[in-house]
Amino acid sequence: MTTKTINVKGVKFGGKNPLALIAGPCVIESREGCMAIADKLVKLSNKQQIPFVFKASYDKANRTSISAYRGPGISKGLEILAEIKAKYNVPVLTDVHSVEEIHIASKVVDIIQLPAFLVRQTDFVVAAGESGAVVNVKKAQFLAPWDMKNVVRKLEETGNTRILLTERGASFGYNTLVADMRSLVIMRELGYPVVFDATHSVQSPGGKGDSSGGDGRFAPYLARAAAAVGVDGMFIETHPDPACALSDGPNMIPLQAMGPLWKKLDAIDRIP
Repeated sequence: MTTKTINVKGVKFGGKNPLALIAGPCVIESREGCMAIADKLVKLSNKQQIPFVFKASYDKANRTSISAYRGPGISKGLEILAEIKAKYNVPVLTDVHSVEEIHIASKVVDIIQLPAFLVRQTDFVVAAGESGAVVNVKKAQFLAPWDMKNVVRKLEETGNTRILLTERGASFGYNTLVADMRSLVIMRELGYPVVFDATHSVQSPGGKGDSSGGDGRFAPYLARAAAAVGVDGMFIETHPDPACALSDGPNMIPLQAMGPLWKKLDAIDRIP
């Protein structure tokens, strides 16, 4: 099924456009570290001609433990994202957690992302639509893919049809997610571009007791499966050393593996 095309500063999702990549670290750990990851991803996207959006979070509000690292905060984080956007001329994405944050972040980033656990909060969703920014909606772990039509309608009611829908796995017992590839087809039938979140789909929420676990070795396999089903974008969190990452390290893909992986995903995507 052909979806409408969402153009984000020249990066096109949907229609008959090539597979696009949304990638970056889970959270901003430092300005220097974030800039270094952005630099390598931009060079990779230029070399392999990848339609690319940089992502990173200024705050990870949904943490298992009160002591978990959350990020530099909205002011410093948006400052860093604005610097990356200006230096590399790439669109940037970050997640927001409140109506107030939407008003602030949408003035800086190109795509605001609605976290999975918040997509049923009507005032929050409506505020995202009213911002005028492109809105990437993470399907909640507790929602069926056909239930996303209600989230889409809330956004459409604001007049905003610049929408991306992202699959990130569904709850399957305690601390376990499963990626149902049927959901990619079902959500695409809503008419908007669909993105597959390969790294959060292998997450084990709260699986390590005081933090989330995961098994990143399976992320490339799920990404290849999603590309074969047919998606418009791939969402991948990456880090130079996932074992030392301050958030979601267990499910991230090593930065040095991104190039070889993308060659496979791009080849699959080109199959008629």
